Amino acid sequence: MTSSVESLPLLQGVIDCIDVGTLVLDTKERVVLWNRWMDRHSGVLGTETLERSFFDLFPEQRGKRLEAAIGQALRSNLPSLLSQTLNRWPLPLYVSKSAAEKGERMQQQITVTPLNLGNSERYCLIQVSDVTAAVQRENLLREQAVALRSQTLLDDLTGVANRRHFDMAIDRETRRARRVGTPLSLMMLDIDYFKAYNDHYGHQQGDACLEAVASALSTMQQRPADLFARYGGEEFAVVLPDTPADAAVMMANAMCRKVRDLRIPHQASRTDERIVTISIGVASSDSSNAGEVYDLINAADRALYQAKACGRNRVHSI
Repeated sequence: MTSSVESLPLLQGVIDCIDVGTLVLDTKERVVLWNRWMDRHSGVLGTETLERSFFDLFPEQRGKRLEAAIGQALRSNLPSLLSQTLNRWPLPLYVSKSAAEKGERMQQQITVTPLNLGNSERYCLIQVSDVTAAVQRENLLREQAVALRSQTLLDDLTGVANRRHFDMAIDRETRRARRVGTPLSLMMLDIDYFKAYNDHYGHQQGDACLEAVASALSTMQQRPADLFARYGGEEFAVVLPDTPADAAVMMANAMCRKVRDLRIPHQASRTDERIVTISIGVASSDSSNAGEVYDLINAADRALYQAKACGRNRVHSI
């Protein structure tokens, strides 16, 4: 070795105790230090790497970001950080033997640092950190956050969108309809004589009825932007962006039929069939009459009131 690395045995002993992959390259990109962490996770012993070109050991790094970082350190004295986000598995390093057998590389963060030892010769230090556990924790936290957010937007009983989700959606779609000039339809619907149903069958059966109706109707919205939500009690709402009045009325009639086809007994109903039915009010806006959110909701509410006043188990539109 050159005089600049005469203390190599001591330095080797120190870096062997470090729980980070550590290797040093000389100006010709040859390995002069390689610690036991690298032995353990690469499957290559340090004695097999000394004086060998880094790119003979890791040929797939030719032309990659790591080669550029090594060049910057050796020739321009510039340090580099290869973040895990953009360079997840640059080197064939493995957390365990079983992971190596499966070809599952560890998640890595790599720093490349120029080393000046007081003479004309320059080296670069490469440190590799195992961030697999940290990435897994981050992914778990992200999944938990998504799950928590989705729970706050779902109705506990029926599993469909809740009132908060509805409020967000109708506000967003009303503003979009005004801006783009597209039609927007809203349905307000509820289960006919539901109080009588609860009184006759009990609240537990009433909850089961709400779940069955919500499950059947929520499958009818096929487009991602459509939203079926529980508005409150036995009342539900359907937001239909880019949908004119005639198409919304057609869907509303199909929803009435869908609930009737469930054939849920309702002996306390005042309808002829004595089964659970729904009434629906439909309101629509387009570029010529687009108003505020509450205008559309109030119009759909009035239409629902008219459907009930006309005998229930029907659709009324405004």
